[in-house]
Amino acid sequence: MKQPEALVIGGGPAGSVAAMRLARAGMRTLLVERCRESHDPVCGGFVSADALGLLRQAGIATDALGGHPVHKMRFQVGPRALEAALPFPAVGLSRRRLDTVLIDAAREAGAAVEFGRSARSLTGTRTASFADGANIAADAIILATGKLNLRGVERPGESAHGCAKVGLRLALRPSAACAAELAGTIELHLFSGGYGGLVLQEDGTLNLCLSVAAKRLRDAGSPDHLLATLAVEAPLLVQRIAESSPIGGWASIARIPYGWRARETAPGLFRVGDQAAVIASLAGDGIGIAIASATAASDALLSGGPAAAPVYQRDFARRARRPLAVAELLRAVAERPAWARPIAHMLAVRPSILGLGATATRIAA
Repeated sequence: MKQPEALVIGGGPAGSVAAMRLARAGMRTLLVERCRESHDPVCGGFVSADALGLLRQAGIATDALGGHPVHKMRFQVGPRALEAALPFPAVGLSRRRLDTVLIDAAREAGAAVEFGRSARSLTGTRTASFADGANIAADAIILATGKLNLRGVERPGESAHGCAKVGLRLALRPSAACAAELAGTIELHLFSGGYGGLVLQEDGTLNLCLSVAAKRLRDAGSPDHLLATLAVEAPLLVQRIAESSPIGGWASIARIPYGWRARETAPGLFRVGDQAAVIASLAGDGIGIAIASATAASDALLSGGPAAAPVYQRDFARRARRPLAVAELLRAVAERPAWARPIAHMLAVRPSILGLGATATRIAA
């Protein structure tokens, strides 16, 4: 392949959608992914209506993805459960399934795809250096490395944006009773310094994601020991896990910069997905942000060329400001039982407020 016009670094939803759209428009596009095949990373597993709509606009047959339909949310604060209908349709869908479909679509659109190539740094804004010693230059780079930083274009100021948080993920095979109780539901369990989310996925597995203060995890010593300490604060979460069988081990990611937005960039460098904006995971709109930013970035590159990157980045930061601010407020409440309990009493009277909060964190709202 000749020098690519667009080099996409990262094969998650943001990178794949950007590569697919650029290749369809006739741009010479190379997508590189550090892993050797699609897999289930820590983040993801819940796909909202906004994300599904953007996927359909991109030509993806979302009905064929086979996601587990989700129509209800349940917040568990100690022994109290609060339920409300989701204000939009959603699905539980494994990242392995979603990423495979999107990378295949990018390849079918004409993008070159290379697995197992790990980018190490950027020289300037348009040349990437790889672990194998190669350097690849392009007219424009789409940075889609998720929450992982790339040397030379690190996100500045992360220490002020929730970097004391750790994300944990475990796949589970639920019992029949557990699966029946979670059918059609995304369930969030609140505890001091964090929260956990459970949602069934298309293959019948149960996706468990935890966001927890790094100090609490260090004090516990391991994710399994952490769960043991949650028996009083989140008894139902511990029960759900005990009723299920783990599939593989824990995956983790540290220094999560919740609330961060890329407000500026250099010409030729388009930040997408978590490189554009990092929303608290309990909002459930990470996939939506990934696809929305990829759509906006590819449109900007196609219409304005590499020079359009700064305008795109400022515009997307403006769009993301309110959803991220609302999500940060919800996260602050969720992680403090002293705040969450009185609010839980209020929500018990007006459960529809849960739906309003969910709507306010949508990037397309």
